[in-house]
This record gives sequence, structure tokens and C-alpha cells, in this order.
Amino acid sequence: MSGTLIVRNAGPGVSVQDTGRPGWLAQGLSRGGAADLLALAEGAALLRQPPDCAALEMAGIGGTFEAEGDLIIALTGAPMRATLGGAPIVWNASHALRAGQRLVIGAAEAGVYGYLHVAGGLATPLHMKSRAAHLTAGIGAPVAVGERLPVGPTLKGARPGLLLDAADRFRGGTVRIVPSAQTGLFAPEDRERFAATGFVRDTRGNRQGVRLVHDGAPFAATGQLNILSEIIVPGDIQMTGDGTPYVLLPECQTMGGYPRIGTVVPDDLPIVAQAAPGTRLQFRFVGLDEALADYRQRRKGEAARLAAAIRPLVRDPAGMADLLSHQLIGGVTAGNDLDEEEKTCPARWI
Repeated sequence: MSGTLIVRNAGPGVSVQDTGRPGWLAQGLSRGGAADLLALAEGAALLRQPPDCAALEMAGIGGTFEAEGDLIIALTGAPMRATLGGAPIVWNASHALRAGQRLVIGAAEAGVYGYLHVAGGLATPLHMKSRAAHLTAGIGAPVAVGERLPVGPTLKGARPGLLLDAADRFRGGTVRIVPSAQTGLFAPEDRERFAATGFVRDTRGNRQGVRLVHDGAPFAATGQLNILSEIIVPGDIQMTGDGTPYVLLPECQTMGGYPRIGTVVPDDLPIVAQAAPGTRLQFRFVGLDEALADYRQRRKGEAARLAAAIRPLVRDPAGMADLLSHQLIGGVTAGNDLDEEEKTCPARWI
């Protein structure tokens, strides 16, 4: 099964994303890719395909999409209001999108970035071994009305009617960070105050990074005006000249001279990316060895963990256009086996 996904309408922050472009840092290009890599993995698990398949990332609001040819889709990331053929559908689940049907995705109900996956992945052209739009670098662009997005061949095992019990990471909370190259430039009391401070996601933010605000004194590093620019990566927490922290995201610049008080561990970066304006965040320092051990353990078992969290989606038979394709009877009996069971265990029938 393969086909085309037609963009009938789209919000300004809808773009094709995959796991990004590693290996180009020396040439001045950050990795980019999906803001919430866990959402990509969740969609891949629902559709039983590799996690590097390209999907649509929707920042804040989705759009209207029409299938040209029968497709199987999945919805993950920040939950958004969605209807298929005018009927509401469940988030974190896989669905059949029939030829000519329209999928309408509205605003996010929590979080920021929602994802629309298609079985087979979006087969848009590769640029530097990735299909991801890197908006800051000018690689690709947000999808446009009328655009026809090709879909790759569906892999064996993809089917609608699956639900994923996804981790809720859309309401902020505590985020783990490890010390960075300049953590030691901040006084011990400032590091303790940073970990004890509750921050609020500001309205200023995009795929490059998000600004955090807080009550109290600004955070400053010793000799911060003399720090030379050096390599920075997503997750780094930079302190600007006025002592305000910014957490860098996938499309961040590759060099920077602001002092970094710490770096968010990769598994917790989606919590920051999915924090809508006004969401509260707090940071907790952990050791590098602890963070690495946890990261390796999670990567090793992530596919199995996600597969174990998938279960059948219970749907209303009245609204199932593919009802006859399902097994409705699990077995047939002549009835005499029930008579024998009644003789041996009559109390069961009282």
C-alpha cells in the first residue's frame, strides 16, 4: 500500500521531520530533526516501521489532509483535536485513512508538537541524507497548501486500530541536566539556587530554543564576558547577558559564547520542547555516568518497551467502515461441549 497525502490546509509550523542530520556540526549545521524524537519512535512502534521514517511535525496546530489512495496513519506527540471524515478519532493510535477521506487536525490540547505519521513514511526528497526541514538553515520549508506528499511502501505488519499508552510529557515537571563545560564558572550557591528555582516557559521560543523566566536574581558566571565561542548542542542551557536561561533545541546554532550552566539529558529534552508557554519547569543535576548509563539502558530496550505499551483500540462498530475485515467470531461450537461441562461443574450455571 502506498499513495499520496495532499495538504488541503496547514498551520504555519507544519513541516516534514525525521531524526535529523548527524555529522554536519563541523560544517556549521546542527542536527535538526523532530523536536520530540520520542514521538517519532512512538509513531514507528504503532505502525511497526523504523523510527527514522519521516512524518509531519505540527507546531501548535495541524491542518487538513486528504488521502490519495488508502493509507494507514498514526498520531503521536502533543494531543490535538482530530476528526476523520467528520468523526472524532483517538490520539496516540493508528487509523485507516481511505482514499478521498479528509483528516482534520486542530489545536494542541496540551504540549506543542504533534506528529502525523504515515505507514511507509513520507517519501519526500532527501537532502544531505535526511528529509527533515531545517528551517533555520533554509533546508526545506513548511508544507504548503496544495502540496502532495508522496508516501513510501507500507511495511508488513502496519495496521489500524492500535493504541499506545504514551508517557505524558506535555505539562512540564522536573528535567535532569548534567554539568557542562562552564558549570564550574557559576558559584556553588548559584548552582544550588538554579536547581531550586521554578522556571516558566516564556512566549518566546521556536525550534532553535525556548526562553525561561523566573522570579529572583539573574544567573551570572564568573568572567562570562571573556568566554570564547565554542561548540554547542541541543539541550545546552545558555545564560544570556541579562542572566536569563535559554534551552537549545534541534535547530540551535552550532557555536556560542554564552555560559552554559548545564545540558538537558536527551531523554528529558522532549519535556522542554513540549512545554507550552506558561508551563512550569525545574532542573535537577545528575552525574554524567548516571545519565549515560540510563540513556544506554533506555535506548537498548526502547523498542520493546513501546511495543509492550501497544494494545488494541476499542472502537464503536457503528462507525467502523472496515468492520467486515475484522474477525468477529473467535470460535464455533456445536453445544454438546457445554452439556458435558454442566454435568461436571453444575455450580457454574446457578
